[in-house]
Amino acid sequence: MQVQILELVEGAKQARGLTVIIDVFRAFSLEPYLFAQGAKQIFPIGSVEDALALKREHPDYISFGERGGAQVEGFEYGNSPSQVEGVDFTGKTLIHTTSAGTQGIVNASGATSIVCASLVNASAVARYIRSEDPEVVSIVAMGNAGVRTAEEDVLCAHYLKDLLEGADPEAAHAAYQQKATAFAETCGHKFFDPAHPEFPETDFALCTTLDRFRFVVRVGHDREGRLVNTAMKVA
Repeated sequence: MQVQILELVEGAKQARGLTVIIDVFRAFSLEPYLFAQGAKQIFPIGSVEDALALKREHPDYISFGERGGAQVEGFEYGNSPSQVEGVDFTGKTLIHTTSAGTQGIVNASGATSIVCASLVNASAVARYIRSEDPEVVSIVAMGNAGVRTAEEDVLCAHYLKDLLEGADPEAAHAAYQQKATAFAETCGHKFFDPAHPEFPETDFALCTTLDRFRFVVRVGHDREGRLVNTAMKVA
C-alpha cells in the first residue's frame, strides 16, 4: 500500500486512489456527531449558493453553512459540534458547506473513492482502509480555508499514516492524544478567545478527542448523481 500525504485544495486535486479528506476544525469532526445523532445522509456542497438552492428545492433538509468559521446567513446551523449537542437528527437529510472540508470532497475528482476523517474517527478510518486494501491511499489535510496549512489536520494525517504503516495502536493513540490536547495553546487557541464566539470553547474537546467514533463517513452519489455522505460502522 502506497500512502501519500497531501495538503489543501491543490492536494485534493492531486489525490488518487482511496482518498481521505481531513478537516479536524471542524467539518469532519461535526459530521460524525451528526451521524451519531441519527442523520441519514449529508450532501457536501462546494458553494453557498448551491447549498441554498438545494435547501429551496428540499425545504425539509437541514442546512449547515460556514465561512470564515462563522455561520452563514440563511443556514439553520453553522459548523459547530457543540451547537448541535442534544439535537435529534434521526432520519434527517442534511446539507453541509464549509470553507475547507467540503471543498476537499468536490475537488478530489481523481479519487477512486473518498472517505472523510478527523481525530474523532481516525482509527476507524485506518481499519476501513486496511479492509479495502487499496494500492494507493491519498490523505489530504485540508487546512484553513483549503489554502493554509493547519497543524491539527497535518497531525491527523500523520496519525492515520502511522496506523496504516503498522504503528502500535495504543502507543500511537496516547502520543497523538497528548499532541492534540496541546493544541489548546497553538492552533486551537481560537476556541478559548472571547473575541471569536464563532469557535465555542466546547468544540475544542469535541474535535480533539481521538477515536470517539467507530464508523467512517463515506462519500458516494445519490440517484441524481450528487455527492452524498453516509456513515458505515467498522469492526
